[in-house]
Amino acid sequence: MERISQQIAQELSVQEKQITAVIKLLGEGATIPFIARYRKELTGGLDDTQLRQAHQRLNYLTELEERRGVILRSIEEQGKLSDELAAKINKADTKTELEDLYLPYKPKRRTKGQIAIEAGLEPLADALWQNPDLTPEDVAADYLNTEHKVTEPKDALDGARAILMERFAEQAELLKQLRNHLWTHAHLRAQVVKGKETEGSKFRDYFEFAEAFNRIPSHRALALFRGRNEGVLQLSLDPAPALEAQKDAEVEQMIADFVGFTDQRRPADAWRSQVVQWTWKVKLSLHLETELMARVREQAETAAIQVFANNLADLLMAAPAGAKRTMGLDPGVRTGVKVAVIDETGKVLGTNTVFPFQPQNQKDKAMRTLAGLCKQHKVELISIGNGTHSRETDSLVAEMLKANADVKATKVMVNEAGASVYSASELAAQEFPQMDVALRGAVSIARRLQDPLAELVKIEPKSIGVGQYQHDVSQAQLAQSLDAVVEDCVNAVGVDVNRASAALLQRVAGLSKTLAKNIVDYRDTHGAFSARKTLMDVPRMGPKAYEQSAGFLRINEGQHPLDASAVHPESYHIVEAMADKAGIALNELIGNKSAIDKLDLNAFVTETVGLPTLRDIARELEKPGRDPRPEFKTAQFKEGVEKVADLEPGMMLEGVVTNVANFGAFVDIGVHQDGLVHISALADTFVSDPREVVKAGDIVKVRVVEVDIDRKRIGLSMRKNDDAAPAKKPSGNSKPAPAKAKKKPVDNASSAMGSAFADAFAKAKKD
Repeated sequence: MERISQQIAQELSVQEKQITAVIKLLGEGATIPFIARYRKELTGGLDDTQLRQAHQRLNYLTELEERRGVILRSIEEQGKLSDELAAKINKADTKTELEDLYLPYKPKRRTKGQIAIEAGLEPLADALWQNPDLTPEDVAADYLNTEHKVTEPKDALDGARAILMERFAEQAELLKQLRNHLWTHAHLRAQVVKGKETEGSKFRDYFEFAEAFNRIPSHRALALFRGRNEGVLQLSLDPAPALEAQKDAEVEQMIADFVGFTDQRRPADAWRSQVVQWTWKVKLSLHLETELMARVREQAETAAIQVFANNLADLLMAAPAGAKRTMGLDPGVRTGVKVAVIDETGKVLGTNTVFPFQPQNQKDKAMRTLAGLCKQHKVELISIGNGTHSRETDSLVAEMLKANADVKATKVMVNEAGASVYSASELAAQEFPQMDVALRGAVSIARRLQDPLAELVKIEPKSIGVGQYQHDVSQAQLAQSLDAVVEDCVNAVGVDVNRASAALLQRVAGLSKTLAKNIVDYRDTHGAFSARKTLMDVPRMGPKAYEQSAGFLRINEGQHPLDASAVHPESYHIVEAMADKAGIALNELIGNKSAIDKLDLNAFVTETVGLPTLRDIARELEKPGRDPRPEFKTAQFKEGVEKVADLEPGMMLEGVVTNVANFGAFVDIGVHQDGLVHISALADTFVSDPREVVKAGDIVKVRVVEVDIDRKRIGLSMRKNDDAAPAKKPSGNSKPAPAKAKKKPVDNASSAMGSAFADAFAKAKKD
C-alpha cells in the first residue's frame, strides 16, 4: 500500500501522508463528502475532486497490484521468472505495460508458431535469422517432417517465419515503441461502407475522413464509433498518412531496427525481410489498431462523461426559487395542459387539466380555471415546463395574469427534462398512488422550481438529458460518475431532515436507501425530528452512519441551535467553548460576525481539531445553514418569438443555457428548439473550454446569426461583434496546429446523435 500511496501522491502533487490518511479513512468506511468537509486536518485540506481522483486511482492501482501478483506467480510456476524479468514486472506502472511483459508467457491457444515449434522448426528459424548467408530453401530441406505435415521446404520456411513473427510481436519494448509512435503520428481513417451512402447520410461528413489519433475531439470520436456500430462507416489505422502507398514502410523499419535486421541482399535477407513485414501486417497492425481505437474511445468517453457530470452539477446547483406556493404546468396539445398546485413544502394542494389549444380550443375556460386555482391557493410562482407548446402556454399564462390583476404570481419557464421519467417511476407511484401519471409530471415541474436539487435527485441522472453522446459511453462509468456528482451536490447544500424525501436522503453521505426510508418512516410515525441526536433512534442508524451523515442533515428550529447548521455534532463543544470565550450565550454567537471575528481560533486548536476545521466552523457560524447555490433569477423570453419561423438574423434575445458541450453551448430562447453558440462565438477572445464562459442554467444574451427553418437549426452568438472573424488562439503559448486530414469534417456529430444535438447547425463543432 505504501507504493500505491506514493504513486497517487506524486500524480496529484500532494504529500504522501495526505494520501495515506485518505486510504485509511476510506478503509474505515468514511465517505468522500465527509472526509472533504470534516477531516481536513488529516487530509491536508484535499477537496472532493482530489479525493475522488485519489479514490479512482486507488482502485486502479490496487487492481494493478493484484494482477502483478498473479502474473509473477504464473511465470514463476513456468520456471521462467528471471531477476531481470521480475524487475521489469515490478516496475510496470500501467496495466498495458504489465500485459505486454506477460504476453510471451501467457497461456494461449495453439498458434501457428507453437505448432511449428512442435514440428521441430525452431532451430531452422534461429539459424536463418542468425546467419543470413544461408540459403533458406536449402536449409529448410533438412527440416521436413511428414508427421507434422511439413512436406516441402516452403512448409518449413512458413513455420519458421511464424515462430519469429510471434517472438518479435511479443517484445514488450517493441510494442511500447510502436504504440507511442502510432499514437503521435498515425491517423484514424473513416470510409463509408459501399451501398450505405443514402442510409447513412447523417454520417456523410465522415465518408472520407482522417485525423490524427491524438487530436480527435471526444464528440467527433464518438460520432465515428457510432457510425461504425450502425454499419455505415469502416474505421482503420493509417500508420503514415503522408507516405500514401508506402504507409507501412516506417513502422516496418522500426521493427527491423528493433530486431537488428538490415537488408544487404544476402541469401536469407529476402526471407528475413518478409518476416519483418509479416510481423507488422499479420501480428501487430490489427492488434495495435484495436488498442489505439480503444484508447481513443476511452478518452472520448471520459471527456463525454465529464461533460455530462459538469452539466448535471450545474443543473442540480441551480438557484432555488424557495418555499413559495407554486403552480406547475406541463404543456400538452391533444391531452391538454396538466396543472398541479403545491404549497411551500411541496405538498399537492390541487390538480386539474385544461384544454386551451386545438382541437378543444377552450382557451377562456382554461384561463378561468388557472386564475381560480391561483386565487384559491394564493399561488406566488407559476412553473411552466419547456416542452412542446411551452411558449403557447407561457402566452396563455401571461394573458391570464394581465386579465387578473389580483393574481400576484410570477411565471417562470423551467427545464422539464426527466419529468415524464419521474411520472412513470416506482417512486412517483409510491408518492402519488391515486394520481394520474400525466399530473405527476406537473407536480415535478412545480417542485423543481422551488428546489431543483430536491426534485431532480428523484430522477435517474442519465434521464435528465444534459449529456454528450451519453448512450455511447460506458453506462457503468457514467452512472458512477453521475452518482458522485449528485452525492457531492446534495451534501454541499445539506438536507432538511424533516422535509426531505427518501430519494434525497439516500444521497446524503453515510445513508443507504434502507436507512433513508427508515428516517422517513420514523418521521411519519413520531413526528418531526427535534434534534440531531434523535436520529440515533432510527432503526439501523449506527454510530458510523450517524457520524458520516449528521453534519449534512439540518433540523431547523430544533432543540439545539447548531442542528440547523453544517457544524458537526462532534464539534459542538468547540462552539460552546467559543461562546464562553466571547462571554455570550451560544445562540447569541451564531450569526454574530463581530463576536466571531474577535475570536483567536488558535486558542481552540487541539490534537484532533486544527485551523482548517475551525475556519469552517467560524464561517458557518457567521451564516448558519448558508446555501451555496446562486440567487434565483429568471430569463425573459421575447414576446412574439415563439417558434423557429419567428427568428430573424440579428435579433437580440435572452435565453437559458441548457447544455454545455466541448464544442459550444445550447441555449433555450423560447422557440421549442435550442440554438447553438459555437465555441468560437462564445466570446470576443479565444475560448478553449466553453465552461470558462457559461454553464448550464446561466441566463445569457445572444444574437441570432443563422436560421434554418426546414431543419430547425439555430446559430447564435455571444460575441459583441458578430461580423468579426472568430477569435484566434493566441500565438504566445499556442499548441501545434492539428495535422490536416484529406477532408476536414463539418463534424455533424449532432446529426448522428438523433437527440437535441441533431438540431445544431452543420457548421457547429468545426474546430
